[in-house]
Formats: sequence, structure tokens, C-alpha cells
Amino acid sequence: MGHPFPIREIARQAGLSEATVDRVLNGRGGVRESTAYEVRRAIADLDRQRTQVRLVGRTFMCDIVMQAPERFSTAVRTALEAELPALHPAVVRCRFHFRETGPAGGLTDTLDRIARRGSQGVILKAPDVPEVVAAVSRLTDAGVPVVTLATDLPASTRVAYVGIDDRAAGATAAYLMGQWLGDRPGNVLTSLSSGFFRNEEEREMGFRGVMRARHPARALVEIAEGQGLDATQYDLVRAALERDPGIRAVYSMGGGNIATLRAFADLGRPCDVFVAHDLDQDNTRLLRERRLSVVLHHDLRQDLREACRHVMRAHGALPPAGPARPSAIQVVTPHNMPPDTATV
Repeated sequence: MGHPFPIREIARQAGLSEATVDRVLNGRGGVRESTAYEVRRAIADLDRQRTQVRLVGRTFMCDIVMQAPERFSTAVRTALEAELPALHPAVVRCRFHFRETGPAGGLTDTLDRIARRGSQGVILKAPDVPEVVAAVSRLTDAGVPVVTLATDLPASTRVAYVGIDDRAAGATAAYLMGQWLGDRPGNVLTSLSSGFFRNEEEREMGFRGVMRARHPARALVEIAEGQGLDATQYDLVRAALERDPGIRAVYSMGGGNIATLRAFADLGRPCDVFVAHDLDQDNTRLLRERRLSVVLHHDLRQDLREACRHVMRAHGALPPAGPARPSAIQVVTPHNMPPDTATV
């Protein structure tokens, strides 16, 4: 397993002992395959971040913990690693803990391991449930600042939230939906990946509030718990379309949009307006193909830069700042896509 990194650096990146890393690198056996995978992943992470590792300055080891579909967690990783060199003279090193779905216990176990092992900060995207809120408190007690990303845990001890004003985003989606549907008949399918993510809950409230006020006769049909995954999303959408022949538009708050469009196509149903969130790889392609009407987007690189700065401030490395402001909501059509989406 060739690499240019000292065993101590690999062990720190992987959160393992130097002896364990040495056994893996030298093929001495007695190590689980999952542990060997952690070592290989640590080397890959170090290799991607080697430009940042060479910078001189204070080092912050941060853990990125996310429950999200792979397409979004990949976009976050790419955006963060693109921002790392711009944080000079500080050096931010990252360990990634990603999963697509699962019970809260898996997340809390990860957070508790970080609290025991130590970290300069945690950037967290997680459902707003009591178990996760309690785990954040344990991190705070262990001296590890937590910054929530994309979805908030307002009742927790996190030091800051970075992301958009989701209620305003939902209201924006309703405004666009009303403008494009006009007087045409049709119901709107609202799709949440999970009712436990605060950001989606607030988007839904913003959307529903404006639709009720401005378009009270238009029915909203809600589906949830697809987790943003294509397999589960397809079944939920298809069942909703079969139950309600009046659905003609979609507001997707949580992803799985390829599966949603496939369900419409398989039933021969038109989708007149489709409003989605985030320019991940799937949505970028769908928007270019004119299969989405619009994507409500925010600059992930800016969000992650601010998250890292919040961690630095928590350690006194940067001066205090005023209250965090929400990220700008970008209304993206096929005609004004950000230049960096070519690489998404």
C-alpha cells in the first residue's frame, strides 16, 4: 500500500492506533477488513488534501458527520476539499463519516466515538431527534464545538448553523409554483426525504403557508420517508400518482428526483412544474435536460468555509463575529447555472 505519509499522520486521520495502522500497511494480519478499509480511506483523504497539509499554520482536525444521500455527501466533500487551501494560514484536516440512512443510534455512536477520541470540531448534518441533540451536548461537554450544516438542531448546544433560511426557500418555491402553474388545474406533490430533518420541515411550512394564502383551491399531496433514495422514492411517488390523478407538479424538498420523474413517465403522466433543491450531480443533469423547472441552490463552498471559520472561532483562533446570516438562496434555471457545476 504505497503512500508518502508517516504512520502517525495516517493513524490520526483514521482515528486508529499507530500499531494498528502498521499492521495493516505491512500485511501482518489480525485486523478486520473494515479496519483495513479505514486505513485505505485515510490515505486517500490525505492524498486529496496534501496541498493543504503542506501549508504552515495552526492545524484543526475536524469530523464531518452526515446522514444524506451519497450524491449530496459527495458534493459536500468536493466543496469542502476545494475550500481547504483558501483557509491558509490555518490547516483544516477532515475525517468523513457518511451514511445514507439508518436509526439514530448509528449517528450517536459515531458522535460519541468522536467525543472520546477528540476532535477540534464537528460539522454535522443529522435529523433533529432527541438522541442526536443529546449526543451534541456530550460533544460540547468534551470540548468539541459542533456546527450544523444544511439542517439545524436549534435545541442543541451547537455553536452555529450554516445554510439557507429554509422557510424562505419553501415560500420561494411556492411563489414560483404559483406563477408557472397559473390558472391551470392540478395538484402539487410535496416530497420530503424525512420528517425528522428540520430543513425539510421548514421548507414544507414555508411552501404550504404561501400556497394556502395565494392558491387555496390547489391541493397539496405529501409523501415522506423516501430518504432521498431512488428505490424507496419511486414506490412512494408511483403510489401517490395512482391514488390521485390530479397531480401535475412536484416540489421536492429531499431529493430522489430521478425516481420521481421515472414514476411520472412510467404512468404516462405529465409533470408541468418541478421545483427541486441543490445542484448535486443528479439535479445538475436533470436541469440541463430541462426535466426540472428550477433548482433552489446555495453555495456549498461558502457554507463549508463558514463552518470551518466557526470551528476556529470556537477555539479563539479568529475574532468573534456577529450572528450568522443565512446563505443566499439562488434560483437556478438552465440559463444561469453557476460555472462550477460543470465539475459537479
